[in-house]
Amino acid sequence: MTEENRNGTKRQGRGLRFLLYLPAVAKGLFNTLLHILKLKGHKTFTVQYPEKRKEVRPGFRGEHRLKVDENGREKCVACLMCQTVCPAVCIDIVAEEAPWNDRDKRPKTFEIDMLRCIYCGMCEEACPCDAIELTEKLYTVSTSRAAMIYDKEKLLSN
Repeated sequence: MTEENRNGTKRQGRGLRFLLYLPAVAKGLFNTLLHILKLKGHKTFTVQYPEKRKEVRPGFRGEHRLKVDENGREKCVACLMCQTVCPAVCIDIVAEEAPWNDRDKRPKTFEIDMLRCIYCGMCEEACPCDAIELTEKLYTVSTSRAAMIYDKEKLLSN
């Protein structure tokens, strides 16, 4: 079963190439049948979402939170280190004079655009006073873009 090319050379027919692929196709169909019948012992990875929630691994970086000190004040001293180190440029801080004697500044506004954030954790590592942390909160839902820009009050309440 040979045919001739335009150049006049002979080549093998397509039937032989088809026979080479036939075992691989049969193996794939058999594997699919086993998965359908669940004979391979694989468990399903479907999670019934509203009733069951997926467990996060330890160290998961989720939503941001500003910490408070033992006196109930925010720990942030508005040093702008987290804003400077953020690769996504999603943190915006405006500083003001602090009314307390133990620090010079505090944040007047502290905003994080959570839609731009890449959850890298660099803000947490750069903070010299351990004022910001990434929690293990996984599910963040909102109906507008404005709701995903977290201000100081929302970050303190998380």
